[in-house]
Amino acid sequence: MEFETDQPTRERVARSILEQGPSTAAALAARLDLTPAAVRRHLDHLVAEEAVEARDARPAGTRGRGRPAKVFAITETGRDRFDQQYDDLALQALRFLAETGGDDAVRAFADRRMAFIEERFAHVVAEEPALSPAEALAQVFTAEGYVAGVRELPLVGEQLCQQHCPVSHVAHEFPQLCEAETAAISRVLGRHVQRLATIAHGDGVCTTCIPSTPTREKVAQ
Repeated sequence: MEFETDQPTRERVARSILEQGPSTAAALAARLDLTPAAVRRHLDHLVAEEAVEARDARPAGTRGRGRPAKVFAITETGRDRFDQQYDDLALQALRFLAETGGDDAVRAFADRRMAFIEERFAHVVAEEPALSPAEALAQVFTAEGYVAGVRELPLVGEQLCQQHCPVSHVAHEFPQLCEAETAAISRVLGRHVQRLATIAHGDGVCTTCIPSTPTREKVAQ
């Protein structure tokens, strides 16, 4: 029989993987201040529930001594546990909007839904001028539940990575949400950006390529 405290701790393990990306049991234990044995017990349950999956951490073709460490990654089933309890209602509302107002109405709604990007970006840049534009965007998105981070792209610029999308199931049927999001990112940066992958279309993470930008002063204007 499970202890009553097991489920909240298990959710902490799952959320840590969601927020930090694929992680080893040892990394999770250190991050969450749990024993390795406790983490492995929770991971076994999460794997059995198909909320996370185990992957080989060692890149294909590389060699090393001993057994390769396993990393644990969130699955689509695991994502469904976070912030998606209102999907059915949202889908019904948007279907009704599409039927009564057409595509223009859906696009107008998508633009309004993504207005937080333009509303908050300038504030974050002003508050933390040391951040790059991509890093400022990551803060804006994380505050809205997208769990965003930034990766450097040598000779290209930066890549905005969103580990979670609270509207992914809705966006799967109504891609106008993703389109409005990309357009808003482009507007605040003042340049074209390239969406490379989306959770809504089955990818593990939403990624947007942000090419090298001019000085932050110009971006903020």
